[in-house]
Amino acid sequence: MAEISLSSPPSAPAADASAGSSAAASAGARSRNGVSARNTSAIIESLKEAIEFVQERVVNREEVVEQIFLAMLIGEHVLLESRTGVGKTLLAEQVFRMFEGARTFKVQASKEQQPDTYFGGLLLEDLKQGRLIHNTEGSLVESEFGFIDEIFDANDYTLRALLSLLNERELIRGVQRLHSSVHTVIAATNYLRLSEITEALLDRFLFKALIHPDKDAFYQYKISQQYLKNLGNAIEPPKKVQYADLAYASRIVRGEAPEYPIMTTPDLVYFMNLVIRHYEVQRNRLLHERPHEAHLRTKDFYISPRTQAKSLDVLRAIAFLHGRVYAEKADIPKLHLLLCTAGVPEEKTLFQRSYDTLLQLYQVSGAFDQLSALLTLEDVLSRLHHDPSLMSKPLTELEGVPTKRSIVAWAKETLGVADASAAHKRRLAEGFLQSIHPATEDLKSLKAHLEAEIKIVFAGHTEHF
Repeated sequence: MAEISLSSPPSAPAADASAGSSAAASAGARSRNGVSARNTSAIIESLKEAIEFVQERVVNREEVVEQIFLAMLIGEHVLLESRTGVGKTLLAEQVFRMFEGARTFKVQASKEQQPDTYFGGLLLEDLKQGRLIHNTEGSLVESEFGFIDEIFDANDYTLRALLSLLNERELIRGVQRLHSSVHTVIAATNYLRLSEITEALLDRFLFKALIHPDKDAFYQYKISQQYLKNLGNAIEPPKKVQYADLAYASRIVRGEAPEYPIMTTPDLVYFMNLVIRHYEVQRNRLLHERPHEAHLRTKDFYISPRTQAKSLDVLRAIAFLHGRVYAEKADIPKLHLLLCTAGVPEEKTLFQRSYDTLLQLYQVSGAFDQLSALLTLEDVLSRLHHDPSLMSKPLTELEGVPTKRSIVAWAKETLGVADASAAHKRRLAEGFLQSIHPATEDLKSLKAHLEAEIKIVFAGHTEHF
């Protein structure tokens, strides 16, 4: 099987690789709360085969297909924008056709539609009593997948009603409150309609793609060949992915499957957030450098905390697809599938540049080691703050603290054998922090935060320092 483009070269430390192999080997045999863990290797293989099948079937849409499958892995939604006739419906139908055991709801939006188009008809007997109760059978509420064509043709009243269903997976209408089975919705549009309601709706579609018509003669030929074979229709794949397997994989990448944890180290998470912030700043800088285009935007480019948090799920999803139980820095560039609009190469290039710039800076200056040391101290302070009983124990008894250039190793080298007093811990923390001379402005800021945190953690202790 050809290697799909989601792949990235494994480069994790040997210790991580060993831990990953051990965890992966035993995950299939373990269980929790009576639910057996599934064969993750088989799930990964079936998902990769599904990705490749759709990429071969829908010509020159590899990046968008990757994006959709990542969205499905983390349980999020996708918005496809393009001109008429470029195959948005075919793409969505072919993706959903790859799964077995899932209900799919399809609708073409229009201004005349009311919420009952999506939630099911109102029960007349309840309506006579002034109660809005939908019969949800066969509706989007009881479907795992949904495809909404021309979503911005729907009126704002209907779009507002969809918000909680897409985000909280709940039908909330009057006195009716019902959990929804919705896993992933793909919406398509030929245009963007901006308003207060549509802005909120756009926030529900974390993954966005702009699909351009293919004018290249080679790709037009490939599209013609596919059309001659299947007349532009989605086809049955030789092998399908069980929806239950997708749901389990989704639990894994969201960190909801304790029997199969995928590790994201503190320094990786911190560096990821630095890259995202750098990208956001660069996007806004470009906006402000183009005053002649100011009329095209109403506000600055903004990455919400919710989207930034979902970046961790995407990292875990990428690691999962490669059979790893750890994420690594080389996975970060793939976050463009979440943070950029697929089909807009300028955004992808800018995100890659942000990653490359910070990676080179941190590698050349030795900042990664400093970041790891500072976050080790932050972990120690956090434990002391949340569990005051640890104040009476030597730091060497704290479990899980890395020993390589950690605060514990530094204490042994500098202060000798540590006693268990709070006073000694404070001297140790302050001395350790002062021994680090930050190589970047970001690390200077982190050091300042830790100086303030030391004062907070030890403020309640009456010992004389």
